[in-house]
Formats: sequence, C-alpha cells, structure tokens
Amino acid sequence: QVQLVESGGGLVQPGGSLRLSCVFSGSIFSIFAMAWYRQAPEKQRELVALITSAGITNYLDSVKGRFTISRDNAKNTAYLQMNSLKPEDTAVYYCNANRWVPGLRDYWGQGTLVTVSS
Repeated sequence: QVQLVESGGGLVQPGGSLRLSCVFSGSIFSIFAMAWYRQAPEKQRELVALITSAGITNYLDSVKGRFTISRDNAKNTAYLQMNSLKPEDTAVYYCNANRWVPGLRDYWGQGTLVTVSS
C-alpha cells in the first residue's frame, strides 16, 4: 500500500521560502508521476506542480518562476521548493502519486499547512 508523508509546511513572511518534502513508500517510486496540490479555505483543490516519471514538469501559471518541483528517486522523495511566497499561496498542500493508468488509483498524503503572513 502506497503511503505519502509530507513535511516542511509552516508560517513564513511574504517574500520568504519554504521547501516541502513528500516521502513515498509501499511501491516503486520511480514509476509514479508526483504532484503537489493545494487547497485554500473555501476554495477548490488545485494542481500546483507535476513531475512525471521521466522528469517532465508542469506548473500552475500563478507559481511559474517561483516554485520548483523535483524528485529524488534514490530517496523516494518529491520536493516543492517555494520562493517569493505570497499571502495567496496560503493553503494546505497535498502530495499526490499517480501512475496515470486507467483503472489504477492515485494516492494522497495527509497535507501540510503553509501560511504566508506578516
């Protein structure tokens, strides 16, 4: 059974940086696409960044140039480096693992709260 454990959230001032980590266990990490989603209060969950098993990345327009998603297959870990944080980045951030194969389920972490405030 795949398990995802996020860490790295917290309170940061506008313009600051945080790095989120997502540790994967229970299957072969390298064959999964990994993604970070976020959900702000009273808003729908949205895809922030995605990295495929081949290392191809994609980002939400509002975070392009500020956030970087990466993965370390040797450590079974995905990362989200967040720079130049803004108050509107405040949300619970969730890690997701997906093989993008019809019929196979995806997996979610428990979430980590990021609060950007002065």
